[in-house]
Amino acid sequence: MTTTPAAGPGHDPGTFREDWLEGLADAYARTVRRVPDTFGVVGRHAPRPGKVAVVIGGGSGHYPAFAGLVGPGLADAAAVGDVFASPSAEQVYRTARAADGGAGVLFSYGNYAGDVMHFGLAARRLAAEGVDVRTVLVTDDVASGPPPVEGREADPSRDRRGVAGDFFVFKVAGAAAERGDDLAAVARAAEHANAMTRTFGAAFAGCTLPGAGEPLFTVDAGTTELGMGIHGEPGLRTTRHLTAAELADALVDNLLQELPEPPAGSDGRAAVLLNGLGRTKYEEMFVVYRQVNRRLRAAGLRPHRPEVGEFVTSFDMAGVSLSVMLLDDELAALYDAPCDTPAFRSLPGEHPEAADLRPSVPAQATAAATPAAATATSATDLPATATLQAALDLIAAHEDELGRLDAVAGDGDHGIGIVRGLRAAVGAARAAEPGPPADPRSAGAALLAAGLALADASGGASGALYGTLLAETGAVLTRADGYSTALFADAADAAQRAVSELGGARVGDKTLLDALDPFRAELHARAGEPLPGAWKAAAQSATRAAAATADLTPSRGRAARMGPLGHGHPDPGATSLALLLTATADHLNR
Repeated sequence: MTTTPAAGPGHDPGTFREDWLEGLADAYARTVRRVPDTFGVVGRHAPRPGKVAVVIGGGSGHYPAFAGLVGPGLADAAAVGDVFASPSAEQVYRTARAADGGAGVLFSYGNYAGDVMHFGLAARRLAAEGVDVRTVLVTDDVASGPPPVEGREADPSRDRRGVAGDFFVFKVAGAAAERGDDLAAVARAAEHANAMTRTFGAAFAGCTLPGAGEPLFTVDAGTTELGMGIHGEPGLRTTRHLTAAELADALVDNLLQELPEPPAGSDGRAAVLLNGLGRTKYEEMFVVYRQVNRRLRAAGLRPHRPEVGEFVTSFDMAGVSLSVMLLDDELAALYDAPCDTPAFRSLPGEHPEAADLRPSVPAQATAAATPAAATATSATDLPATATLQAALDLIAAHEDELGRLDAVAGDGDHGIGIVRGLRAAVGAARAAEPGPPADPRSAGAALLAAGLALADASGGASGALYGTLLAETGAVLTRADGYSTALFADAADAAQRAVSELGGARVGDKTLLDALDPFRAELHARAGEPLPGAWKAAAQSATRAAAATADLTPSRGRAARMGPLGHGHPDPGATSLALLLTATADHLNR
């Protein structure tokens, strides 16, 4: 068994197709069964006398396409080829024979040369045996060629390929067959769906095939390949790595200019599919869809039952594609019809457009939560806000370093989380600090608000502990009449007690307490001195102590479970706290 570098468990490439199909049939025996002596599956509902059989297929490596889309209301059977290869004509023929209910067979598949030839050969054999066969090629990939010309037969060397738009065409064909349409009507519905469907994709990394030692194709690091095909076919152009919003814009921009004339009665409705190519996580796709939805609506389209997920993949390829099918009443009804397959299930009933259920946020809170509102010190900022901004600036400059420290025995998100939390804290403090500048009660109110905002925005254990630290400091200041070193020494005491109680840690456990405790002790030792100098000395003690945590072994939290792995590296929480205290010292001593 050869292990692929990127695909997890090892696979024997010689038996891969057999093995995964058998596993699929075992797992979803309630829905599909293997076609005997064939690399294909047929639905438990098929064959059904008098019903058109919708038979789809293509190479392995694209699941859920194609075998995962077999079941009542969608495809009746799927023939499966080797990895990225067409099923043979013999496999297609046997699979179609297993699904045929006497009303004819509709073949539908992506427009690739091998599929066209093998499905075509199978269709000829079936026709010779008296089986009525129609074929609908899917040609939705706008990056793969010029638009199709009406009245011209498809030429795989010239016309567009079929990618994630396969799903829309298969779904419409399956629903038409399920409701009892004859073969000609099922074919017309599938052709109409294909004519109304367009897809554009982007890739960030290639894929590795079972048993292979190297990727089949690659994308240069730090770049995005716009229009790359699901087998690594070259895209339209290469660009820098795009943000989620930029990627969404690129997908929509390339689709809008290619959409066909809307069908009569469409009123802007469009089925929308954001498809993951195998490695892209669902949360990441939802971030992209957020902007896709906004852009489509701004263009006058009404996303109807949008889907975000994996429908046509390419093993472990990193990337997404966007498919849009313009709808009329007929296509909408067929798309909404119920189905039940291993990979996709649609329940009967109404499918209303989603309402905007996002909570209304007061304008003041919105400004506080917006990073742009907290990225620059204002000349009118009061003490707490200005100090938090200084801390944000310094910690943001060390964000990557904090992430690397956290990745030693954690998940590597400490820098990102604390910077995100401090941005929110600055915004909240700016909105809550009433003044005057010399009144610690004003700063206390700001720190109380900042602590809650930081914990909310940052999340996780670090967010809660940092939020507690700021809030407890603020609570002490709200009861004071004037600033002094002794006042902040008391505030540090309160913060240390609260953080220790909340997190259950003690000094020496390799946490932020190991930097906070010497800071607190130094402030008490200098209680009679002016605050700027005392704070600077205390911050220096905290910095030395944070560096010294490299000699400690974690004994609290997730890092503790990693044993000695964290030894030799400073604690990220102690390091970020030392940075915050240093930034405050610099601000006080300006």
